[in-house]
Amino acid sequence: MSIYWDEGAMRNAGVIPTILAIGDSWFWYPFPGGSLTSYLAPLVDTKEHVILAKGMNGAEAFDYVEGKYKRSVNDALRLYGSSLSAAFISGGGNDFAGLNDMRPLLNLDCTDAQSAEECFRSGDSGLSGFLLRMDQHYRTLIGRIYTHTSLDCKIVMHSYDYTNPDGRGVFGSDGWLKPALVAANVPEALRQDCVRYLIDAFHDMLAAITPGDPNHLLLVDSRGTLGPKDWANELHPKGTGFRKIVNRCWKPVLEDAGLA
Repeated sequence: MSIYWDEGAMRNAGVIPTILAIGDSWFWYPFPGGSLTSYLAPLVDTKEHVILAKGMNGAEAFDYVEGKYKRSVNDALRLYGSSLSAAFISGGGNDFAGLNDMRPLLNLDCTDAQSAEECFRSGDSGLSGFLLRMDQHYRTLIGRIYTHTSLDCKIVMHSYDYTNPDGRGVFGSDGWLKPALVAANVPEALRQDCVRYLIDAFHDMLAAITPGDPNHLLLVDSRGTLGPKDWANELHPKGTGFRKIVNRCWKPVLEDAGLA
């Protein structure tokens, strides 16, 4: 087995991880078809790597550095840091998904908006402030990884993809994006554009981090990879979608880094 979501099972198997995957539901998605890590594991297994996953469904970037997964992540880095060839990070999606998270990023009433940009608030309480907080969370986590790992350790981040805010949740629940867009009176014709604008802004934030150490900080750009039929709901691809992102976007980056 090349991936463990349960650290106890990994220890019982007598193996030590060489990749730490710190992530949200894109690493932990529990439904049939699997998650991103389900397809990353056999890819890195070709180089005899073992992945240990930390985080959980619903995890936010804040949780890895100051929240409920801080201790778990720090302990894993302390215990296994010297053996790690890479750390994969998936965080930020849950920070802007959901009525309570996305609604504050949008203006009070977007009825007359002519573009996606006009729908988003600026300032500390708007999109720019959100991106600044994401930048700080990522840089804090990267710094902690640096202090526990060797100079050869790669840190791989990713930028999700352009989902369709159609209101599809899990088990018939409301989605994570459409309710906020509806509450802000975003015209239906602009809702997809708003998602693209948000994902692009998030990607640009990550892209501004990597030049600080381009040999070790790697960014997988998976935007525009999936079509409407590749999504299980508003936030998660189907298994075939995750596999498509791994094969088209992650594989070239990991091969170039010698991890696959």
